[in-house]
Amino acid sequence: MSLPEADWLALCRRSAHAARSAVAALTTTAARSVAHGRGEGGDTTLAVDKAAEDAVFAELSAFGVPLTAVSEERGELPLGGGSEVRVVVDPVDGSVNAKRGLPYACVSIAVASGPRMGDVEVGFVAELAPAHDWWAVRGEGAWLDGERLTPLEPGPMELLGLETARPSRVATAAQALAAVEARRLRALGSVAASMCQVAAGRLDAMLTLREVRSVDVAAAQLIVTEAGGAVALPGGDALDLDMRSRALAARDAEMLARLADAFA
Repeated sequence: MSLPEADWLALCRRSAHAARSAVAALTTTAARSVAHGRGEGGDTTLAVDKAAEDAVFAELSAFGVPLTAVSEERGELPLGGGSEVRVVVDPVDGSVNAKRGLPYACVSIAVASGPRMGDVEVGFVAELAPAHDWWAVRGEGAWLDGERLTPLEPGPMELLGLETARPSRVATAAQALAAVEARRLRALGSVAASMCQVAAGRLDAMLTLREVRSVDVAAAQLIVTEAGGAVALPGGDALDLDMRSRALAARDAEMLARLADAFA
């Protein structure tokens, strides 16, 4: 199915910017770190997550078009009666960065016409501070702060991004990391931000060292593919909170295959 006639990109932008402002109002690490129970995605909900999600849901509820929201904190909720349209939200991807005031924390919002990653029509990733907006609309390319991203081309793997990069996981993956022959590693602390860096050609590839959820990748995977890159989600592609998969992205299909083979 196609999306109902509406300005979905503007909805994503308003929602993400509202979340950015809500997070900015929490000015200390202590204020951002207050725990608010456990979210539907399984992680502890911090004050920074709750403030961002409340701001996003206020915009979604006021939009006036029936949809089903899928959010890391609140789970799956029908709004306006619900529909096949899914708005997949990670209020803050990179919560540890956000609570510490570090960069590479973002709001991730994807709009899909169905239940799979391939149904995502609009993806929007808003970095919190410094503020940057990444977005893509299916068939219309990928954009950063109003400038269309240059299409990606094949090249060497100079910089490889790692996410969910706990020391024990990096140690376990050391042999596979050596096999792909990346020249340097970078760990930014946000899956969505790392994928966007691939879309811009700043990272040549990225991968997660454990399985992640649909909310982490739904928006950014479209940004990568619309920039001409390649994405793999070998564990599944459902736009729900049960989906668990490693995520891999690269500037070209051959590089992606190298990563996939090394980490199979």
